[in-house]
Amino acid sequence: MTRRQERLFVLEASSGGRLFSVNTDGTEKKVLVTGCRIPDGVAVDVVAGHIYWTNMGIPSENDGSIERVDLDGGNRTTIVPSGATYTPKQLHFEATGRKLYWGDREGMRVMRCDLDGSNVETLVQTGQGENDRRDETKWCVGVTVDPVGGHLYWTQKGPSDAGLGKILRTGIDLPAGESAAERGDIEVLFEGLPEPIDLELDLAERVLYWTDRGDPPRGNTVNRSPMDPPAGQRTPEILLTHLMEGIGIALDTDGGRMYVTDLAGNVYATDLDGSNRREILILQGNLTGIARAVLPAGTRV
Repeated sequence: MTRRQERLFVLEASSGGRLFSVNTDGTEKKVLVTGCRIPDGVAVDVVAGHIYWTNMGIPSENDGSIERVDLDGGNRTTIVPSGATYTPKQLHFEATGRKLYWGDREGMRVMRCDLDGSNVETLVQTGQGENDRRDETKWCVGVTVDPVGGHLYWTQKGPSDAGLGKILRTGIDLPAGESAAERGDIEVLFEGLPEPIDLELDLAERVLYWTDRGDPPRGNTVNRSPMDPPAGQRTPEILLTHLMEGIGIALDTDGGRMYVTDLAGNVYATDLDGSNRREILILQGNLTGIARAVLPAGTRV
């Protein structure tokens, strides 16, 4: 009997930009796509059989895009064309609403679209124009969604190692009569963080996880916090330290594991509390986004 396959899908921003997949122990690496324009965020829709990723393009230019391939790397398609988003970063596939969400860094916004790239929307706008674009505290990077609670979460990382990073949340949809630039339902969950990047949610346990690529001791870490803590008790718990600029994170909540990438080219596997740390890949180039998927038996990868 053919068993289902558990695979990690990882982006590598150097070496011309690549998307590859591996088993969760780091074996059987397969390069699926090359020639990506600084890829950053990746997401997998197992039901439809697609992998999605963002291309930052040239960060100073409005030329970002989002692409899609089949699980085996075939049928490469651009769904959000160059310039429809400025500098797309981390990417989230929300299975309930069948939408893609991403942070647009130099675009200073959080965006979403349908899975074919249609209905591109701006949900949060933190700034407008070139003067605001120079203010890195307005840059949106990581994103995730809680469809049960009805919330969208994102990071604004701030300048490198500046300790000005934030994690925020708001409603999934724009309130009636409000705009993305002036919505009254935004909450700041954390501020003064070194440089928060990617986000993931354990919806069953109501826990928020994130990577931070800023300076130690609070940076170069993986952190977590309850999504709904008692008032005034938002204190991050540091789970992993000594990353080399941590970027992507993917959770296996059923198996109690998480997977993390850093820009030094390492993929780490640990328990959800950060214990039993193991490097399953090392020196793979500048690694950015990571996603985990359980594929049906017989799926070709």
